[in-house]
Amino acid sequence: MGGRDGHTVSRRRILGLAGAGLGAAVVGTGVAGCGPGEEPAAPGGSAKPGGDSKGGGFTTPPPGTAPEPLWKAAAANTGLAGIDALAVIGGVALVSGDPLVGRSMATGKEKWSRRGVTTPGAELIVGGGTLYLASAEYDGDVVGLDPATGKETWRSRLGKKYQQPRPIAADDRHVYVIAGILEKDFTTPNNVIAAIDTTSGRIAWREQRDAGTEEFGITAAAVDGRLVYTDYRENVTVRDTATGRQVWTKKISRSNNRRFAVHEGLVIVADGRRLRAFDLAGGEDRWSLRTEEFSSFNDPQVLDGVLYASDSVRGMWAVDPRTGKRIWHNGELLDSATQAWQFAKVNGTLYGATEFDEDGGVHAFDAATGKLRWTYNDKSGDIQQWYVAAAADRLAVMHGKRLYALPAV
Repeated sequence: MGGRDGHTVSRRRILGLAGAGLGAAVVGTGVAGCGPGEEPAAPGGSAKPGGDSKGGGFTTPPPGTAPEPLWKAAAANTGLAGIDALAVIGGVALVSGDPLVGRSMATGKEKWSRRGVTTPGAELIVGGGTLYLASAEYDGDVVGLDPATGKETWRSRLGKKYQQPRPIAADDRHVYVIAGILEKDFTTPNNVIAAIDTTSGRIAWREQRDAGTEEFGITAAAVDGRLVYTDYRENVTVRDTATGRQVWTKKISRSNNRRFAVHEGLVIVADGRRLRAFDLAGGEDRWSLRTEEFSSFNDPQVLDGVLYASDSVRGMWAVDPRTGKRIWHNGELLDSATQAWQFAKVNGTLYGATEFDEDGGVHAFDAATGKLRWTYNDKSGDIQQWYVAAAADRLAVMHGKRLYALPAV
């Protein structure tokens, strides 16, 4: 069967896609849970065969072989925090959960731990070197923590007539929150988006969103004086970070509550079969790139000036984010890789974390060609999604309630 750009979609790939769809349906029925793999000890510190758990050098495995973890640790991940459940800030690995724990990326040892500091499933929102969270006391406060020590350094609130403000993005000047407007009967049919000044703690601006919009399903980023967010209602919206004024909003063909990219004046989203780039200033369409027939794009990310995205038939794409022109496309991964949804890059290697597949894990691709180099899997049988974040010459990797450090090789 013919595809775009002269490529052919083989019968094998179509059958593989059908099988992947069946697997997704099984996951959708609620089949989840821990596999037979052992839970790692809390402190971690496995030094062999991966390397030195004290932060020294590590042994590079043979070509085509995944490295062993430098250390392993338990994680209190609840699986509710979406794309922002894992973060590495200043050499400290953080996992959304209770207790909230900061671990040294060099050794895996616990640097600090705090119980009851935030609400379940809180996203790790970082701006200006501060970690912002909704208060666990459900008192309407937003708190800021020092990621290096876990100590509270900042606290503010919108006011008593707003229900539990939830941070969605932050930059050097503001933390941006969504909050329901409390009515007399204590319902919240409407909500606001607001900016709190990170210096004074005062409300910089507050804008009521359109009736019918929801408080959840929002992914946001604050870049170049603009707050960009997507939602369940199939919108892409841009506001001015200084005033809160809505600059533009656009409809896309599917809901997008996951990752999008903002790069050099463009907002790039996955919209079904297309990657679409909108002008950040005015919302005009700048370019569009289609994937193969019978497939759709997953979350795009821009790393070192290149846009990377996978598709639903396990293809991998590298694209020039300025023009939408394809740099490479590896469409031969159906039998060797699963869909990567989150990426990190170290030197010439692109790392992709996969979703709900016991045969997934962390894929390592040659960033110049897209060729698969190796896949790390912890053999636990757990079908929960994987997370990956770069930390100098190491990778923070999370799977279920397990946290690992892999050498970036």
